[in-house]
Amino acid sequence: MEAARSLAVESGVTSVTLTAVANRAGVHYSAVRRYFSSHKEVLLHLAAEGWTRWSATVCAALAEPGPGSPARVAESLVHGLVDDPLFCDLLANQHLHLEHEVDVERVAEVKQISNVAVMSIAESIERTLPEIGRKGSLDILVAGFSLAAMLWQIAHPPEGLEHDYRSEPGVPPDWSLDFEPALTRLLTATCIGIVEQKH
Repeated sequence: MEAARSLAVESGVTSVTLTAVANRAGVHYSAVRRYFSSHKEVLLHLAAEGWTRWSATVCAALAEPGPGSPARVAESLVHGLVDDPLFCDLLANQHLHLEHEVDVERVAEVKQISNVAVMSIAESIERTLPEIGRKGSLDILVAGFSLAAMLWQIAHPPEGLEHDYRSEPGVPPDWSLDFEPALTRLLTATCIGIVEQKH
């Protein structure tokens, strides 16, 4: 797992193969195959760890003393993601690629872990913004990880395809797809909108 984690951090999720993991770990390919059926299974386990980390980070941040506000909820969610680039990369790949070609039982295990993390975060959001209830809290959470998955890939294109949209003619100077500010802006607006909807 450590070998896969270091490869993914260095070169991105798409660089992880069982052969590369075996080489990094200094073991034979067959040794890795004993534990994992494919590289996607390895990455699914890393995704499960990411969900648990994000949950712990957000819950700790929202448990700190301070007024509850949409901005605080958004910032807590965003900071937990910004501090975990591997998880952001995995978010975009989990449902699209990683859950395919892996035993259903293994996928179910990961979903159980992520569901526990999701409910813990939702409870923390609801305690911070009680007026939105559980449904509003879950809506904010879904918006958070969905936006993060998309924006991470836009902000981190493959090597050689980097492009600054702000240099295009006709693009306003405040146009920004940088990951942290864009995610903060969009998620704060989402949180404010859900709170306003309840008033």
